[in-house]
Amino acid sequence: MIQVAVAGASGYTGLELLRILLRHPEVTITAVTSEQHDGKPVNEVFPGFVDTGSLVCRSLKSADLAKRADVVFTALPHGTAMQTVAEVVDAGKRAIDISADYRLHDLATHEKTYGTHARPDLLAKAVYGLPELHREAIRGAKLVANPGCYPTGAILALAPLLREGLIDPGAIIVDAKSGVSGAGRSASVEMLFSEIHGSIKAYKIAEHRHTPEIEQELSEVAGRPIVISFTPHLVPMDRGILSTIYVTPKQGADIAGAYAAAYKDEPFVRVLPHGQVPSTGHVLGSNYALIGWRSDPRTGRAVIVSAIDNLVKGASGQAVENMNLMCGIPETTGLTQLPLFP
Repeated sequence: MIQVAVAGASGYTGLELLRILLRHPEVTITAVTSEQHDGKPVNEVFPGFVDTGSLVCRSLKSADLAKRADVVFTALPHGTAMQTVAEVVDAGKRAIDISADYRLHDLATHEKTYGTHARPDLLAKAVYGLPELHREAIRGAKLVANPGCYPTGAILALAPLLREGLIDPGAIIVDAKSGVSGAGRSASVEMLFSEIHGSIKAYKIAEHRHTPEIEQELSEVAGRPIVISFTPHLVPMDRGILSTIYVTPKQGADIAGAYAAAYKDEPFVRVLPHGQVPSTGHVLGSNYALIGWRSDPRTGRAVIVSAIDNLVKGASGQAVENMNLMCGIPETTGLTQLPLFP
């Protein structure tokens, strides 16, 4: 059995990790941390988690994760995770970081986006954890930087088209809408029911911190610098991300063929028939990503739509997918649950 620890278990991504890992046939959870609930049994803090046995929340400082686990998931805030990750890796254990602390390869870009990095020496060793792009590197990694939720939906939709040179790389617009769980579990005025209910808003226009992450991975795929226009929106639902992406195909571009070739053997990506597009309800609670697209002859553009659950394929499910690869077990283990509907 793989011994795993979850640092930051009381946030939305931490709880989603527990939900998945508790049903994983190859895993034993040996430690969970929560500063707010230190010393309390998990099933006392979260009564719905009825099968957690003797699991007790511990303070991060006292948890000694590297000694208690083979793989440590860090579902901690940006900036907080980097030192915990470093301690795990320095101890020779595997770390899967769900924060953004190790996603960006370039130190200057990281510091411009997130601030000072305490362990820049590990940036070059971190593997970006999108299996559809980096599966073989993930298998041998000691440190995996789990992708952000918005980047997952956007990169999966765009990578096959840029890899084959089928679209104008200078005319990409990503319009993404997310449920409020993507903002985390910390209390804030902006997340109050009366602020969210019945309203939709764009935010961080032209400055969202996931933009460099998307551009980094797309640039690598395309073999040239890629710059996108990215606007996220917050919508009054719990979870899910719908990305509507506008591209200009080149003459004779075989978009359907590119998607079929890229994803025919991928266990968690489904490409819908031309003209059919997904909704967030089609992936709720699952590790699947759905992609659909339509041509727009009037404008000469193509409109691509991708849907993921931001807490599963966009965070914790993908983290478990990465763990499976790192530990040499089938990638789909513990992750084949179908979406909830309705």
